[in-house]
Amino acid sequence: MHTVVVGTSGTTAQDVIAVARGNARVELSAEALAALASAREIVDALAARPEPVYGVSTGFGALATRHIGHELRAQLQRNIVRSHAAGMGPRVEREVVRALMFLRLKTVASGHTGVRPEVAQTMADVLNAGITPVVHEYGSLGCSGDLAPLSHCALTLMGEGDAEGPDGAVRPAGELLAAHGIAPVELREKEGLALLNGTDGMLGMLIMALADLDRLYTSADITAALTLEALLGTPKVLAPELHAIRPHPGQAASAANMRAVLDGSELTGHFQEEEAPRVQDAYSVRCAPQVAGAGRDTLAHARTVAERELAAAVDNPVVLPDGAGGGRVESNGNFHGAPVAYVLDFLAIAAADLGSIAERRTDRLLDKNRSHGLPPFLADDAGVDSGLMIAQYTQAALVGELKRLAVPASADSIPSSAMQEDHVSLGWSAARKLRTVVANLGRVVAVELYAAARAIELRHGLAPAPASRAAIEALRAAGVQGPGPDRFLAPDLAAAEAFVREGGLVEAVERVTGPLA
Repeated sequence: MHTVVVGTSGTTAQDVIAVARGNARVELSAEALAALASAREIVDALAARPEPVYGVSTGFGALATRHIGHELRAQLQRNIVRSHAAGMGPRVEREVVRALMFLRLKTVASGHTGVRPEVAQTMADVLNAGITPVVHEYGSLGCSGDLAPLSHCALTLMGEGDAEGPDGAVRPAGELLAAHGIAPVELREKEGLALLNGTDGMLGMLIMALADLDRLYTSADITAALTLEALLGTPKVLAPELHAIRPHPGQAASAANMRAVLDGSELTGHFQEEEAPRVQDAYSVRCAPQVAGAGRDTLAHARTVAERELAAAVDNPVVLPDGAGGGRVESNGNFHGAPVAYVLDFLAIAAADLGSIAERRTDRLLDKNRSHGLPPFLADDAGVDSGLMIAQYTQAALVGELKRLAVPASADSIPSSAMQEDHVSLGWSAARKLRTVVANLGRVVAVELYAAARAIELRHGLAPAPASRAAIEALRAAGVQGPGPDRFLAPDLAAAEAFVREGGLVEAVERVTGPLA
């Protein structure tokens, strides 16, 4: 099994996905253990002083003015976890919770939180045991971090609340810890707060969305090429010199992908040979690289933000060494989720537009007035058969939902904590809706693939490009049926969705074209 070693300088997106989705084991490096111990010495020294230090010997948020005596500090740390574990609604997906836990461990291991090494080791042990705290949909405002979701995870470390075991059954967390030989942690000064105060949930969802959208953008380039081919369109608009004079890298990459898919096609370039010749293809076909390319560039920007956040130590307060063996604990605002929230919303906007243009291409394939010789709705016997009419309805409904979900969460704010936390990012909300956007975009692309593959197969006498043929053959091998009389469509569409989501489309094409962007 793959092992991810956590050091003091952050982590990578690949490691997050390996832990969240691949159940990779987690180990703390010797460097991280030393940094944890050093930072804890600073916290212990400050805790022994009579002067109040925020997060160490005071209350929290609007209650930070109260000095807490030594005899109540352990209770203070337990109480913040218990009281903040106030989430409601459906359970959050296992992969999101694992990403959340791992990213919190990443920050703890930085040596800037003051958490003891044994607490960090328990966090790694819980991940390695496959124990997943029950985290709920609602409870984070994205500032001071993902408080309620992280609190539910910290509650599990204390042996309280509910968690899911590796067998998928939900049981009391204390029972699960005992079954795996893990002792519950007894939190000390600052540790409860340090386990709660970060952007880890929204960042984890951003990283997984970026991985999924990478595949979907390549898939959308492929389906756009198949639609161009099915409509007998021209590939001349994909010429590299045209994209060089508007040098957006994403646009050039999408155009290159489409050219690679269409190489060797006998179907393209016939748009001026019809009875009613076209001067040019419609925007949804001709401008496919410009729209998908802009989305690719949005992905690149979001990836830059994610990489910066992966290198960050997000906590409040933070432990800062002074270089002379001592240090200080400083309050700060680094927990604010705005940088992550903005790109989460930006990705939703770009994905909604990609879905919108894909739906317009699908509609064109089904309309006999614009499909250049294809049967109405790609039906076997139009009138008796409805063909793909309602498949496009479903796709249109998904696009409508994509547009609604593209409304940014980060443009909103709602004050909390007696106006102490009077501006929040709502980044968790942006991340949750982006997950729905990504899932729905995969369905939209799958419907275009389903329609374009059928349309190409109905173009008798002209051979599609080798890459197109490979895509269609793989789609059929995945259980998606070809042209014919009306049948129960939902299973075909579900199989097409899985084929796109799991990477089957990209893999089939790349066996012919080589790696695509």
